[in-house]
Amino acid sequence: MHRRLSIFTHKLLKNSNFILNTTTKHTTTFFLCSHFNPSNPRAGGFAFFRFLSYSPVSRRPPDPEDPSNLIKDDGVSVISQMWIENFREPDRIATNLSSYLRRLELWVLAYQKVCADEMGAYMPRSAIQRAALEDLLALRNAVLDSRFRWGARLEFYIKSPKDKTDYQSLSKRKIKAILTTTQPTPFQDRLVQEVLLMILEPIYESRFSQKSFAFRPGRTAHTALRVIRRSFAGYLWYIKGDLSTILDGTKVGLVINALIRDVRDKKVIDLLKAALVTPVITTKDDGVEKKKKKRKYQKKRVLAEDEPKPDPYWLETFFGFAPEEAEKLPSWGHCGILSPLLANVCLDELDRWMEGKIKDFYHPSKTDVIWNSPEGEAEQGNTSWPEFVPTSGPDKTRKMDYIRYGGHILIGVRGPRADAATLRKQLIEFCDQKYMLKLDNESLPIEHITKGIMFLDHVLCRRVVYPTLRYTATGGKIISEKGVGTLLSVTASLKQCIKQFRKLSFLKGDRDPDPQPCFRMFHATQAHTNAQMNKFLSTMVEWYKYADNRKKIVNFCSYILRGSLAKLYAAKYKLRSRAKVYKIGSRNLSRPLKEKKGQSPEYHNLLRMGLVESIDGLQYTRMSLVPETDYSPFPNNWRPDHEKALLEYIRLDDPKTIEEQRSCIMDQGLVSPQDYISMLVWNYKRNAIMMDQLSLVNSGSINTERDQLLLLGSNQDKLEHRTKEEEENGERFSASQIARSLVIHPLSHAESQAAPCARCSFGEANQKPNSKAVACRA
Repeated sequence: MHRRLSIFTHKLLKNSNFILNTTTKHTTTFFLCSHFNPSNPRAGGFAFFRFLSYSPVSRRPPDPEDPSNLIKDDGVSVISQMWIENFREPDRIATNLSSYLRRLELWVLAYQKVCADEMGAYMPRSAIQRAALEDLLALRNAVLDSRFRWGARLEFYIKSPKDKTDYQSLSKRKIKAILTTTQPTPFQDRLVQEVLLMILEPIYESRFSQKSFAFRPGRTAHTALRVIRRSFAGYLWYIKGDLSTILDGTKVGLVINALIRDVRDKKVIDLLKAALVTPVITTKDDGVEKKKKKRKYQKKRVLAEDEPKPDPYWLETFFGFAPEEAEKLPSWGHCGILSPLLANVCLDELDRWMEGKIKDFYHPSKTDVIWNSPEGEAEQGNTSWPEFVPTSGPDKTRKMDYIRYGGHILIGVRGPRADAATLRKQLIEFCDQKYMLKLDNESLPIEHITKGIMFLDHVLCRRVVYPTLRYTATGGKIISEKGVGTLLSVTASLKQCIKQFRKLSFLKGDRDPDPQPCFRMFHATQAHTNAQMNKFLSTMVEWYKYADNRKKIVNFCSYILRGSLAKLYAAKYKLRSRAKVYKIGSRNLSRPLKEKKGQSPEYHNLLRMGLVESIDGLQYTRMSLVPETDYSPFPNNWRPDHEKALLEYIRLDDPKTIEEQRSCIMDQGLVSPQDYISMLVWNYKRNAIMMDQLSLVNSGSINTERDQLLLLGSNQDKLEHRTKEEEENGERFSASQIARSLVIHPLSHAESQAAPCARCSFGEANQKPNSKAVACRA
């Protein structure tokens, strides 16, 4: 075949009559013959390949019924634009959200996310079949036409890719079981929930208070602990409240009224109202517990190809350590992943009410060292003690702060206890009127800092310190005297840690905890068991990152896990005691406990040859191996990284910012490198003049008027006054070198010591009026 094609090509290029004598019905041959030139074989070869590439079959026109034609933009770009618009105008009422429900891009993105959760693997856009797109379009149209019903069990617009059930051929018994027993959330319900979350989350994230930290992107329990360490120092009285009963379920009218405050789209409101009102079918328990049949041997279940792997043992164990404040996750009706967002929408009114109370309660005192400004924002005092505050008194500033994590609140009050009691009474009345929630003094206790306040499994307590304060008095005399102050201590609760370990069956006893064997890992190898516990210990080290007693609490966790594994290995390998396990496997259990002597080489030789699995010893077996507590400073106006990026983008996209920077440059007599390069290129094209490097960098040795005339493209007669040195330097440097030197050449000594401008971040040229300065990059 290749030989025939080469002979045909050779004859075609050598003899033009071969083509002229060829008869064909297509007009392409005539075009080939008319353009073929024997004197120019390249042109003939090009025409020949065009001839070979010609296909008489016309291209198929695009199918107008293909759902992919409705996808115009990328779904991520659509969501990003929504976040930018809402953060640019956070107080704007959202009215036309149905237009976003019509965007098929959001439905495709939701399909990818739900499939990733369902199947454990990300599905790219190109892997979505046309049938799935048509089902997505049908689901979207059903939502827009109000034909969608939450909690459908048999009739679906779209099914999960791994759901192969034929619901039309099911028996009556199976249909009855599906309709009357608890079933997982339908795939199409999760898609609608994901789309609604994409639309509503940017609207409310721009409006939520900075005092709430649960169920929000970029905010975790660590963020709440760092805020407490920074802002709650110096408060004597604390009010701790549990409003988690709101998370269990609330009235539909309350949620809808909170939504209507910011969202006025009827389609979205009706969808959410239907999700809250539609009853969830659950299995009815008659109170009779069925006896579980014990099997002698249970085979390991093999996972399907598209089935996600279950959580590993170390992760399940860490989930058992969830603090009380983060343990409860709201689930309202068929809202699913929308429930935490709706809970924050309802409780945001409490946050706003408390922010108003904080402003009203603040009474500054001039004798106070820390808070003595009218607004209470500027904090003063000894900078070497960021958490050091003087003790309270009648002549001190009255101040309070508030934080909320889910349904749990913490209020710190600096002042007499009567003020805290008055605030508690007002809070009880507000919750009764707004949330129909009956609270009493026992549910909102007032505790002193000396007793210790438990929050997020950490104890807030006070340490009285007597630091030596050194200051310069009148006349330059240095005075040193003892001061009295307090430091807020955030320590991990050892009692709570023991309680969590006992709940997970890792130990028994309170005063003298005794580790128990972890029989769940009985059939796992020593290397796999140690690896699981090391991951768990690493997670615990990260969880207690900001605790003052981080070393102590992590070392205690390591002791419990090491003792549990030692008892497990003693029972598994019949070694009778933990002491014998430690003797064979060493302190960190890194040596193999089962080794046949005389039948195979030693373990180290097998490990070197790669014939056995390496065994990692347990971490943090000594307190010196545990990392130190993280005391990095936490800024006052802290925001998550994604919000910082949004606000920075909005600020740079604002035309006022660019005008301020330009006016600042002009006021300071500076020229940006971009303007220099543009003027350089324009003058070179217009006058064909090579500007030398010294005229642009050494601003002190050249007249300003001459530079301006040169940059503005003055007449050729005025340019003849250049000196010989300038001409030599101009011939030495090329135009590309000049442009490069303008961008990367360092500023002169006078410019490097310029004072920063008050309007922008550019430097101010501290030079004479006749000098010329180059500004930093805009």
